Amino acid sequence: MRAIRVAALTGPEDVELAEVDRPSPGSGEVLIEVAYAGVTFPELLQTRGMYQTKHELPFVLGSEAAGVVVEAGTGSRFAVGDRVAAIPGKGSFADFMIAGDEQTVPVPDGVSLAHAAGMPMNLLTADFALRIRAQAQAGQSILVQGAAGGLGSATVQMGLAMGLDVIGVVSTEAKAQTVRDLGATHVVMADGFKDAVKELYPDGVDYVFDPVGGDRFTDSTRVLAPFGRLLVLGFTAGEIPSVKVNRLLLKNISVDGVAWGAATRARPDYIAHQWDAIAEYVAAGKLNPAIHATFSLDEAAKAIGELDSRSVRGKVLLELKGE
Repeated sequence: MRAIRVAALTGPEDVELAEVDRPSPGSGEVLIEVAYAGVTFPELLQTRGMYQTKHELPFVLGSEAAGVVVEAGTGSRFAVGDRVAAIPGKGSFADFMIAGDEQTVPVPDGVSLAHAAGMPMNLLTADFALRIRAQAQAGQSILVQGAAGGLGSATVQMGLAMGLDVIGVVSTEAKAQTVRDLGATHVVMADGFKDAVKELYPDGVDYVFDPVGGDRFTDSTRVLAPFGRLLVLGFTAGEIPSVKVNRLLLKNISVDGVAWGAATRARPDYIAHQWDAIAEYVAAGKLNPAIHATFSLDEAAKAIGELDSRSVRGKVLLELKGE
């Protein structure tokens, strides 16, 4: 079968399209014929050896995908023909992939496999941040940094589905239109976002969702309301910021780490429970990702490079078998 492999940690331009053996599922696993694979920021980091999870070279790239079960291992809760999405952590940029039952979720009939491929990592991260870590409630407000990207746009949709006021922060007018199309309550530009948010919410916002970091971090603390919480998910800007703890003390605010991957490794049942919790939103079409672009498997290097360009508006996909 075809697969995209990383043989050297020299960046996305050096990933290779290779012929590899088709795997076979073990007990509690399924073999999925991949329809679409989602392209995520961890893939970009993995091609450079910069991600916290390391794989022995060479390895098949790809963290998530959607498709149809073609073989089920002994004891699997899935059956041949089931439409599923999965988060195997690696191996999804291939014609077929193996996923454990605990990494696999059913896709409702009304949801396309293209949309499903872009859901697992971003939606479950957003759910973990808002529902589990923040315990956000309808009527509260959340500022989403990087709101037009894959994770940011998923969080905009999740926040709206939960009944939150969602303020998206973007860097270009094109990205602003993407976030408006998602239904965000307000959209503000990254340049001067602190003052813009203060005009909209003079007392501050309840939460800031921040996968960006860098020089936006300090102003993110400044727009929080008393008892507000800044949710830290990553540092796509490249710089890991620091916080002056006296600011936390004086405003009664907190900075919370949101490491969804670490939580799921410690509790393999987390994914199924989370999917059940958001199933109503998924089935209703409230969480369908905006698709930025779809590439063929042999264009994987270009697809990953899109994330490096910081121009992505929504989700980048690889199309393999298709619908």
